[in-house]
Amino acid sequence: MKRKYWVLLICLVFIIALDQYTKYEVQRKIPLHRSIKVIDGFFNLTHLRNTGGAFGVLGGERGGIGSFFFITVSLAAVGVILYLFHKAKEHERVLSLSLSLILSGAIGNLVDRIRFREVVDFLDFHLFSFHWPAFNIADSAITIGIGLMAFELLFHDRKRSAKTQALNPK
Repeated sequence: MKRKYWVLLICLVFIIALDQYTKYEVQRKIPLHRSIKVIDGFFNLTHLRNTGGAFGVLGGERGGIGSFFFITVSLAAVGVILYLFHKAKEHERVLSLSLSLILSGAIGNLVDRIRFREVVDFLDFHLFSFHWPAFNIADSAITIGIGLMAFELLFHDRKRSAKTQALNPK
């Protein structure tokens, strides 16, 4: 099996298992809408449910057309990510890793949407009056994957531009 598929498999197993386990423990140990202070004034574990997309966008009531919409969008995203992953070259390791992280996070949240018609969030950061929306391990994997992809695209384009300029001096 190609190296990129091993990376994908390891990410999928590790991230989905960690995501689902942490969500299970939060649901088991923290009542809904309650918090446990971890670092006073900075970080709490807070049991929340998100019926919408990222940052609660388009959130509403649990179930209904919104749930169907987000499940459909998530399934389409999984399909697109799998296609892009399949098309990635073996030497594009950072791209393969970033797509693996994004896919793992998307599936982790998709599992929640199918099971609960909403996503369990619990990582709750705030600093002074700034409060970041609560998120979970799957969201973290997606964010890290997108960040890696952006870095790779910017770095790769810069590297390509430098190579082109070196080959074609004016």
